[in-house]
Amino acid sequence: MAGRYKIFLGMAAGAGKTFRMLQEGHAEADLGRDVAIGLVETHGRRDTERLVAGLDVVPRRHIEYRGTALEEMDLPAVLERRPELCLIDELAHTNAPGVEHAKRYEDIADVLAAEVDVYSTLNVQHLESLNDAVRELTGVRVRETVPDRVLSDADEVVLVDLTPEALLQRLREGKVYRASRVPAALNGFFKIENLQALREVALRQVAEDVEAKRLVPDDLSLREARLFGSAPAKPIAERLLALAKLAPSSERVVRRAWRASQRLGAELDILVVRDPHAAPSAAEREQLESLRRIASTLGAQLVVEQSGELVDAVVRVARERGTTYIFMGAPSGRRGLGRLTEPVAVRLTRALPDVDVRLVAQRRASG
Repeated sequence: MAGRYKIFLGMAAGAGKTFRMLQEGHAEADLGRDVAIGLVETHGRRDTERLVAGLDVVPRRHIEYRGTALEEMDLPAVLERRPELCLIDELAHTNAPGVEHAKRYEDIADVLAAEVDVYSTLNVQHLESLNDAVRELTGVRVRETVPDRVLSDADEVVLVDLTPEALLQRLREGKVYRASRVPAALNGFFKIENLQALREVALRQVAEDVEAKRLVPDDLSLREARLFGSAPAKPIAERLLALAKLAPSSERVVRRAWRASQRLGAELDILVVRDPHAAPSAAEREQLESLRRIASTLGAQLVVEQSGELVDAVVRVARERGTTYIFMGAPSGRRGLGRLTEPVAVRLTRALPDVDVRLVAQRRASG
């Protein structure tokens, strides 16, 4: 039996996620539970530092990497200590090379497997499927991401909400970053329009997560339904296919398709069709690896087909995999003889009359 997992979700740094996590950790300790801090980042915030006091802290492990001294959570020490509840901050963090796992959310999975409850924190912009949306909203590409399943698998998600105006006031008062970093933050990521957009994203994400959990019946309700002869009918299975080119623009198509698949409770396949007679360039090989990473992170299936005819390959794969929706990038303006050919989307809808074809607009990031 795994430990219970609670995630404190916020729109940005400084919203109060770590503070709230520590408050609840103290409340659990006051009730007599064995609570320990696996790792908490205070970032020099005095109010947060005061809350660390009074809780047992598992010492960090010190690692040297390329001549630089680094500190990471000591996973073996946490597992040996084995508290009832462990507080582990910033689950999207990337670990230093040489420790057990590449990412902190993988460390947390080990702690949960050891039947230890975990409280952790996450900013909404670190969800993999929102990577393109956040860049469009803020102009900032977030490099550290986590699979969305990390959030959906949590037993409880607590939205730590703060108005953009209140967060900006905290920033100006030096409660988020050092004074030297405040001007750059105010003119960059912490513009009020960015915070307003991120807050809306966080609110929507939690609402979708709650709705998804509400629609999944637990074992007891299923048993009761069968007992009284009213078991729910099995829903028609949906399956999505994202058509990806070996170009960065396709990453947005994939992430939009994945978000749609989560709303539909559907599986997602990602299809790349390559000309078997053309050797891939270095940029195309790099993009294919990027798609493999995204597919692995999202839990999607990447399919690479060798074919000189795009539509024939898509139709064959869609029929083999039972596709009900196809997502593809919207075409750019066609020139020359291309204006005389029938668009791919039209050819697909004719060849697959029972499959919906959806075009994903390519938007420019705000600057």
